[in-house]
Amino acid sequence: MPINIPDDLPAGAALESENIFVMREGRAITQDIRPMKILILNLMPTKIETEIQILRLLSNSPLQTDISFLQMVTHESKNVSQEYLDKFYYTFDEIKDRKFDGMIITGAPVENIEFKDVDYWNELCEMMEWSLTNVTSTIHICWGAQAGLHYHYCIPKYPLSEKMSGIFRCTLNVKDEPLTRGFDDVFNMPHSRHTEVRASDINPNPRLHIIAESKAAGVCILTSEKAGQVFVTGHFEYDAGTLAYEYDRDLNKGLNPHIPDNYFPNNDPQNDPVVDWRAHATMLFTNWLNYYVYQLTPYDINSVGKSE
Repeated sequence: MPINIPDDLPAGAALESENIFVMREGRAITQDIRPMKILILNLMPTKIETEIQILRLLSNSPLQTDISFLQMVTHESKNVSQEYLDKFYYTFDEIKDRKFDGMIITGAPVENIEFKDVDYWNELCEMMEWSLTNVTSTIHICWGAQAGLHYHYCIPKYPLSEKMSGIFRCTLNVKDEPLTRGFDDVFNMPHSRHTEVRASDINPNPRLHIIAESKAAGVCILTSEKAGQVFVTGHFEYDAGTLAYEYDRDLNKGLNPHIPDNYFPNNDPQNDPVVDWRAHATMLFTNWLNYYVYQLTPYDINSVGKSE
């Protein structure tokens, strides 16, 4: 089934060129079907690229998904025009009285800033609190995962001695978790971050469950009780060239980054990376849509968040 997006969203053309079934808004409203309402809070500076990456992963489900994008009003985006955001993105005031089946909170390049010092932190906290009663399930990515763990569970983040960048081998801790149904016992996940959360802080909380870990990258996937929240510390959504783009960007800034681990063949940046994480990335988002959203959300979306 397709993902439903605004008629002229630029990401649509890119997805259609990959033979991904995209249903434009005009056609979707003529179908008598209850699509899943998914809200994406896109905090990444590369807005359009992130739209494409996440929509690609959501497109492989048999469920029809109706996509809405959310922006921050307390932050000025430097890489996309406000005109673009006003056209394709809602503000929180515009959607706070609505209900959603699922929500995605992306990462953001602010790991080295204390949570309270991020310019949109208060606005984000309001959104995360709102998600508890207005969204069936929320998936948090990278810094979004750290922010969600800190806000909801007081889990701290710790600075790393150097940026963690590369493709890291993860191992499943739990074999019967619906979120990772169909996963191999070991799988790869891209990571790109300057900070980490630690299992030693997470394990004492009985409401949090670590699903997958990496010897090199630490905690990779965890969930909250009743599957209401999912936290992914890496970037499953990344394209083949995303880490290469970040590496070149940091080189040009004079930051002397290390070559991303396990990424370029023979550790040579002149070689094209080989994608070895996309199947598990697609599976995770498909499982999330099915088991954490569709199977749990009420048919009447206005009943989301109401006690049974």
